[in-house]
Amino acid sequence: GARLYYVAFEWRSYQNSWWDVFAIWQGGIAIHGALIGGTIAVILFCRWRRVPFWDLLDVLVPSVILGQTIGRWGNFFNSEAFGVPTQLPWKLFIPYSSRPQIFADSEFFHPTFLYESIWNLVVFMLLITLFRLGRSGRLPLPSGALSCFYLLSYSLGRIWIEGLRIDPLCLGGVPPFCDGGLRIAQLMSLSLLLLAGFGLFWLYGKRKSLPDPGLRTPGTS
Repeated sequence: GARLYYVAFEWRSYQNSWWDVFAIWQGGIAIHGALIGGTIAVILFCRWRRVPFWDLLDVLVPSVILGQTIGRWGNFFNSEAFGVPTQLPWKLFIPYSSRPQIFADSEFFHPTFLYESIWNLVVFMLLITLFRLGRSGRLPLPSGALSCFYLLSYSLGRIWIEGLRIDPLCLGGVPPFCDGGLRIAQLMSLSLLLLAGFGLFWLYGKRKSLPDPGLRTPGTS
């Protein structure tokens, strides 16, 4: 899913060399594609094993974001997915061969992979905290809520970090900044953020509308 998603938006780069589609060691995978593919796999598994979808997804999302935390370091080793030039103390050196031509004379760039890795680690700790509070009964955590918190918190960080990158997937526009177009990851993250926000509103609104099991209705004993 991660590779197919990337290739779908960069198909012009592969139309004359389809074998390169399988060259994942050259980079070119997208987490949103992995999420779509993973969700489809979970749906099929739940149908096969008759497991509640949202319950299983809530169990999986902490591991998913932890995997993203570690996986982002692949961008460091591939010298890809970095941000605009910077001279901040934590600047990242990028070899000449990996720089866009427009920044050929710039040596140091924002380590956006590091920003996202740190953000993902924060999200992981948030999810674990929410999970423990839910298990202890100190926080109401309806089925599906943890998945929504994951999508909401991850998307918030991704929208900001993606704005710093100079090699994003674009829907139209001119690279490296998608001038005249849209950044796919920001658009997808915004969509997931809104979807997760609506999901949380619906889950907790639905919970409030349910009668308190501790209250007796008139005429009952």
